[in-house]
Amino acid sequence: MADNLNNNNSRENVDAAAQTDSLRPLGEKDRKMGAFGYMSLWVGDGVNMGNMTLGASVIAAGIATLNIWQTMAAALLAIGIVSTLFTLNDRVGYRNGIPYVSHLKISFGEKGSLISSLLRAVPAVIWYGIQSWIGGTALNEVFKILTNGAFDNVVIGFIILLVVQILLSMKGFHSIKWVESVASVVLMIIIITVFVILLKDHSQAVKDIWVDTKGSWGLPFFGFVMVFLGNYAAIFLSAADYSRELKTGYSDKKRGLLYFIPIIIAYGSVIAVGAMLASATGYTNPALGLPALFDNVYVELFISVFIVFGAIAVNMVANIVTPTYVIQLFTKLDYKIAVIITGLLAMVSFPWLLVQDDNAKGLDMFVLIYSAFLGPMVAILIIEYYFLRKQKIDVDELYKKDGDFSGTNAAAIIAMLIAAALAFIFVDLAWIIGFVSALIIYPLITKYAFKGSKFKKGTIYEGR
Repeated sequence: MADNLNNNNSRENVDAAAQTDSLRPLGEKDRKMGAFGYMSLWVGDGVNMGNMTLGASVIAAGIATLNIWQTMAAALLAIGIVSTLFTLNDRVGYRNGIPYVSHLKISFGEKGSLISSLLRAVPAVIWYGIQSWIGGTALNEVFKILTNGAFDNVVIGFIILLVVQILLSMKGFHSIKWVESVASVVLMIIIITVFVILLKDHSQAVKDIWVDTKGSWGLPFFGFVMVFLGNYAAIFLSAADYSRELKTGYSDKKRGLLYFIPIIIAYGSVIAVGAMLASATGYTNPALGLPALFDNVYVELFISVFIVFGAIAVNMVANIVTPTYVIQLFTKLDYKIAVIITGLLAMVSFPWLLVQDDNAKGLDMFVLIYSAFLGPMVAILIIEYYFLRKQKIDVDELYKKDGDFSGTNAAAIIAMLIAAALAFIFVDLAWIIGFVSALIIYPLITKYAFKGSKFKKGTIYEGR
């Protein structure tokens, strides 16, 4: 496949993805990331202020919706589901070296994938903006401390941070690897330090507001499971973008552990610290809550610097690569140019409207709404690969310009829209409703509708 794509004479016969170097399949020699580097991705991604904000959202107006046991149970259940879905959905990219935008073509077709890829890219860009706004707030705190209050402008801090991330991202996964390796260690040290301080100096407030509250094991509990799960829904949907970078030789079980262990350590601890921080300080924006814990200006500076570093770390893993690939798919632009466009889109995404100092519910609602679409999408990808195609994909055919995967698979689009509509009936459980609905609806539409569709070729319904 690689030889064919590198032949200039054959480029006329391949699709847009094959004509863009960063979107073509990666071979064994192209994969440089081992187990430690791969786990570092998910620790660096998990230890971020957006996740801490989600943990803080358990506390609303000084009242806890869930107590400590309910919060941790919701997080553990969500992380177990996340790890399982990561392992199921990453296999296409791991085995074949293809990115997410090519993975989508298997189910949605070349033109259909343009629509569905936006449903992953748009939330990523907005999260890019959210994380950068939180990091920009912290960077402003750094500037205020260093200038003794003479500088105070969050917008400028936000813009500076975006420029830094754009420059770092231009080197692709090479820069991501070293940034995440450092971040995974340093940021966990910060989280442990904050946890100890909260436990030592604010334990009574945490106990009164969070630990001892009655909470609920009913709808609020399952609603938070969906919020916690929805926070990763976009990432495991595009699992192929990451697994294609992992060295070969890892079994499904080992890859599952490469997700579960770092996510349970990072995500679980950050959610807990976020709830404790909101209980102790009243802030749901950790960029303001963390410095409020300390009287020492040097410690405040240290914390703010690493909030900035954490924002960079999570964006480089979760929120830059996939939308950049999607932009390349649409425009065939160079990777570096696409990175710049991604950053500019994040800048105008108005993230300050989703992260308010006194209310994190806007962020929860944002997660739930886009989850209504992402749940059906990941269900369609999984049922297609494991049930309809029995894990057999012709990668050469996948990259042909007018091959079996060109055009739009109407069955997938219709199934996604129906499942998303059902999910919106009860938005608090949007992801799981959309996921289960699509698992049922998509095979039925594929089997009984669109007789003779070329997208049935290679599936168990071929010829129907």
